[in-house]
Amino acid sequence: MSRRKPRGLRPDEQDLWSRVTETAEPIKAPQTLFVETPKTATVPPAKPALPLKPFKVGEKAKPAQTAMPAPQTPVAMDRKTYTKMKRGKITPDAKIDLHGMTQDQAHPALVSTIMNAYASGKRLVLVVTGKGKERDTGGPIPVRTGILKHAVPQWLRQPPMAQVVLQVTEASKNMGGSGALFVYLRRQR
Repeated sequence: MSRRKPRGLRPDEQDLWSRVTETAEPIKAPQTLFVETPKTATVPPAKPALPLKPFKVGEKAKPAQTAMPAPQTPVAMDRKTYTKMKRGKITPDAKIDLHGMTQDQAHPALVSTIMNAYASGKRLVLVVTGKGKERDTGGPIPVRTGILKHAVPQWLRQPPMAQVVLQVTEASKNMGGSGALFVYLRRQR
């Protein structure tokens, strides 16, 4: 393909351009690009959400209020037993360690352990979920750490375990802390 010299339009191109310009209609542009507000309307000044207190240079700032803590499930069991359990003074009757399991492996194992413990009359089960690995890749969507740590409490609130579980709470420090859960079972009737 040869390169064109910048001489202008060829006669056939000139003919085509003249036919296009004869049939084209100009676009009517809006007269104003913005809408004017009437000068009589006044906007009241915005009030600050919180009353601001005066601050002097060199003065220490007061610590900001922290966010509300996550809502705790109400205690459904005997308060004295609950306190002993939270302090690690009650020895668990059964224990299951879910470390290294996938969700597909952990869910049936948890169901069978909880249901077998209930059937044999046990009251306190220690469920070790682990704290989870740090997997944040720095992407725009945050990645939750500890998949089992977040999934197990939800599973315990679903059938068939919901009918036998009385209380679920974080384990005491000496039993695993935030990487484990105490599951207190109902009495058999």
